[in-house]
Amino acid sequence: MKYIRQIGIVLILLNTIVGSAQTNTTMQQSNPMLCNPETGLCELPDTASPKEQLSVETRVTKPVRILYFTDPICSSCWGIEPQLRKLKLEYGAAIEIDYRMGGLLPDWSYNSGGISKPSDVAHHWDEVSSYYDMPIDGDLWLEDPLPSSYPPSIAFKAAQMQDPHKAVHFMRTLREMVFLQKKNITKWEHLEQAARTADLDIKQFKADYEGAAKIKFEEDLALARQQGVRGFPTLYFSNAAGQTEKVYGSKPYSVMEHVLLTVYPEAKKENYARDWQSLFQHFPSLSVNEFAQLSGQPRAAAEAQLQELSTQKKLTQLQCKNGSLWFQSTAMD
Repeated sequence: MKYIRQIGIVLILLNTIVGSAQTNTTMQQSNPMLCNPETGLCELPDTASPKEQLSVETRVTKPVRILYFTDPICSSCWGIEPQLRKLKLEYGAAIEIDYRMGGLLPDWSYNSGGISKPSDVAHHWDEVSSYYDMPIDGDLWLEDPLPSSYPPSIAFKAAQMQDPHKAVHFMRTLREMVFLQKKNITKWEHLEQAARTADLDIKQFKADYEGAAKIKFEEDLALARQQGVRGFPTLYFSNAAGQTEKVYGSKPYSVMEHVLLTVYPEAKKENYARDWQSLFQHFPSLSVNEFAQLSGQPRAAAEAQLQELSTQKKLTQLQCKNGSLWFQSTAMD
């Protein structure tokens, strides 16, 4: 563990992406909890799973389709929220993001690398928070740990079946719950609360969650196997001609922009309003890192402005021990 701290390697809660069982030998050979900060990726062990031939939905209404493999409790995925949000603002007319669930944590049925239970990983989330400059409270794993990431993943598919745009809002709410509020998002009460926040039809959401969404989730896992996805975040940028480029792991905004322009050189960067009112109109909640990147300010200046707006009661601050999110005051009423 000492060498991990020395080179800045953070540990992030991960397990196999596939639903099929793995042997104890495989688990001991490669601990799926390890994350490499140089790549920004939580990498999975090579299980040599056969790739399935699937019929993948390729209908695209915009020039570039981004196939994004993620998970509600993936902290590296939380770490790229600032980059993704900026990409949406600057190139929203050119991109369509297809969110797919990867199945980060089936359960805790492994014991390797000194990590065998939720409490073993708690302090690593605190380290991840500092590394990505996004608010995360690792005490969740001490107070009310999740047994699996499958229930919230299935819930996302249920939300997506109703409305893809509301599903993105639903996912953001789940992540705020798990990373800042230390809520066990496998519990129905929290899933229902997130669904109400996203303005979903609760009766339909529950029916899909208990039924068809499970099949949709299995389809996502199969697609991940077909694509050879071995970690999160993984994003495939594809154009209408089928040219595809991959962004593997947490990367700076400049990398995402470069890949986008590689598959679609005609993409035009849109100017957007950078004042705080306009940004919070686009995104109901923002971290300091997100606000700094989107407003184009140095981090210190961005934080000072957020604090002042909070003092003026124009924004509401949600704090955890490793940072804060800010909301328009009415958004949390």
